[in-house]
Amino acid sequence: MRLKDKLAIITGAASGMGRSGLELFAHEGATVVAVDIDAARLDAVVADTRSRYPRVYALAADLTQRDQMRSIIHKAAALMGGLDILWNNAGMAGPAEVEGLDDAAYDRSIELNVTSGILGSAEAVPYMRKRGGGSIVFTSSVSGVVGSQLSPTYSAAKFAVVGFAKSLALRLAEENIRVNAICPGMTETGMLSTFMDRNHDAETVARNTKAFIASTPLGRIARPEEIAHAALWLASDDASFITGVALSVDGGLSAK
Repeated sequence: MRLKDKLAIITGAASGMGRSGLELFAHEGATVVAVDIDAARLDAVVADTRSRYPRVYALAADLTQRDQMRSIIHKAAALMGGLDILWNNAGMAGPAEVEGLDDAAYDRSIELNVTSGILGSAEAVPYMRKRGGGSIVFTSSVSGVVGSQLSPTYSAAKFAVVGFAKSLALRLAEENIRVNAICPGMTETGMLSTFMDRNHDAETVARNTKAFIASTPLGRIARPEEIAHAALWLASDDASFITGVALSVDGGLSAK
């Protein structure tokens, strides 16, 4: 078991990559607190996972609210008796517009995609120090490595995540707290159609998805569990000499 006796938090855990990570981390021996804004879905996911792995817990929170982001780390650490791993996975597509940008939508996306991870990490570090080290993982994106014409503001946020992860890795290296980012390509999650077309027009979504698959060297879209396995590796002692990395899990897209 790669996470035996580890204490972990996963945000955005009610669906997609986070949902797969909850199952995988628990299977590998971790105690996991799953965090999500969708309380009903989160409770259902945790109840299902707990039928196989009893040491999983649900804490609902709106992580765009800074007080909730800060407090959820303390609540989770108190529930588990400490903290070893924080996977800052929660995110959202945000607005596609640049001209005529919706300020409120933009601010909310930056709060979730960037600020929540910064604040969560800040609160998590003291708990990790007490346990002699830890691992912080961020979900960035292939759009945090190369630009995205479909979603420039999302790309800006995800570049910021990579920059923060690399910088925090340098700051915390002497304390044995590793910090890394995952940069997924398009993945089979609820946000996929949003990225392909904000109006969710089926024809446009299909056309854009086909074009994206054609541009990906491995010729397909990722499955959520493939991203979760990358997070597991970075969180585990298998990656004990890995810090400050932005790991592309994108089917070769960013290699071009």
